[in-house]
Amino acid sequence: MPQGPHAPADTPRAIADDHVETVTELNPFVAEMLGTRPGSDLLPDYSPDGQQALADAARATLARVQALDSRPALTDHGQCRAARLLHERLGAELDRHTAGDGLRQVNNLMSPLQQLRTMLLAMPRNTADDWAVVARRLRRVPEALRGYRAALDAGLARGLRAAPRQAATVAGQLTEVLDGRWYHRFTEPGPDALRAGLDAAADEAAAGLAELRDYIAGTYLPAVEGTPDAVGRERYLRGARQWTGLDPDPEDAYAYGWEEYRRLHAEMITVADKVLPGATPHAAMDHLNRHGEAVEGEENIRRWLQDFMDRAIEELDGTHFDIAGPLRTVESMIAPPGAAAAPHYTPPSMDFSRPGRTWLPTLGETRFPTWPLVSIWYHEGVPGHHLQLAQWRYAADRLSTYQISLGQVSATTEGWALYAERLADELGLLTDPAHRLGYLENQMLRAIRVIIDIGMHLELRIPQGEEFHPGEVWHPGRAEKFLNAHSGMSEAFNHSEIVRYLGVPGQAISYKLGERAWLAGRETARRTAAERGREFDLKAWHMAALSLGSLGLGDLAGELAEL
Repeated sequence: MPQGPHAPADTPRAIADDHVETVTELNPFVAEMLGTRPGSDLLPDYSPDGQQALADAARATLARVQALDSRPALTDHGQCRAARLLHERLGAELDRHTAGDGLRQVNNLMSPLQQLRTMLLAMPRNTADDWAVVARRLRRVPEALRGYRAALDAGLARGLRAAPRQAATVAGQLTEVLDGRWYHRFTEPGPDALRAGLDAAADEAAAGLAELRDYIAGTYLPAVEGTPDAVGRERYLRGARQWTGLDPDPEDAYAYGWEEYRRLHAEMITVADKVLPGATPHAAMDHLNRHGEAVEGEENIRRWLQDFMDRAIEELDGTHFDIAGPLRTVESMIAPPGAAAAPHYTPPSMDFSRPGRTWLPTLGETRFPTWPLVSIWYHEGVPGHHLQLAQWRYAADRLSTYQISLGQVSATTEGWALYAERLADELGLLTDPAHRLGYLENQMLRAIRVIIDIGMHLELRIPQGEEFHPGEVWHPGRAEKFLNAHSGMSEAFNHSEIVRYLGVPGQAISYKLGERAWLAGRETARRTAAERGREFDLKAWHMAALSLGSLGLGDLAGELAEL
């Protein structure tokens, strides 16, 4: 929250907000997503110098909060929570910087390339002045991409390389963007009076992208030949901490993933029989893809998803949640080409002038079976990501801006969204066997993510007694085959998923491990209420939980248990 003129300057929340201000000056992406620098045409500095500046800021902030550790400010529970988040998040960030992980950010979902396009899509484009800012920012794209290339060159010089699979995938994504003339289509709605300038700016941005594509395909890809897909234990544990806010035990998580896999597989067999008597889960999902309810056309599926979220808000508000006015607007969007296959969500600006948005990648498809989308949109929309991340912004006066933005921990947000899918099932919103099979398939995907993400990167063995390659070591081809065997999604989707897990080590486990913490916290809070002779108020617990702001897994279950 912005600190008033008389707010103490030496509390964790004040320090956290100072850090956000510093980072928004250094990284315009953060400013754009928060909506705090209207009219800015700047782009991030992805170069080694830009990365060093952010690391210096993190180090300075960490030193400030460490100096408070023994002061009275930390007797306040909310301030203590904010301090712990700063300690953990900045420490993880600096560990990754020291290891040089930012010098090999080449992947299909979470690299500077995807960040740049997300930033452009978040910009206001309503007035001529807005479009003039768009044109100026597009002209800066080549410079930003040259900074990114400088970071990759620095990584090569230090022996820090992305795997060839990642480089080839990104080169393909860039080709798709260029062939589809995405920058030019992005500027098409601009005013006629600015047409010449917008077209020229789109040309410059596309030329910068083509230059980078040629570099990745012609220089970077040959230079990284032979780099293994598996990142190994040390780098994997850094990634796992980044995405969970905890130093997890990978072997324990791997065993948990298998436990969930077996439980879900048994449930899927039962529900598949209700969809198509005698069918296996895979056959039932294939049947639904071919003969189940489907929507034709991109615009029609966008509208279908919008109507779905609008209905969810009406059904859940006042019963299981109190949904404030600004949160009742969430927009359904179609993701642009050249993106990864996974649906995703972008939160609203701090003032809600830009609403929260869900994004569906269509991957060139024009027919969309609805059976898997119901559970996914409870995850991405309401009561999932939108309700949590927008509620954080609504509760900003009780939190630091850091706790609702830069301090975000994937295990907390993805764990909540997976919990939201389970909650929809608990509330009886998935009684249709097709929709429930979609829910179980999505849960199975998250359990398999834990298994194969850890299995591939740490090259673990499949347990003896499993039907699938017992005792053999995981590798990407085996993982993709395993995923295809249990998924109702296309092979292209599943291939994109495997590339994603390999390129962002540790992120894939955050969903299931986060959900486990949310469920553990709720169960303890429910049990405590019973021990004290009072009824557990699930709606009150939900709203209190959604107003905590970000927490790492080291704190989440304990904080939830006390609500």
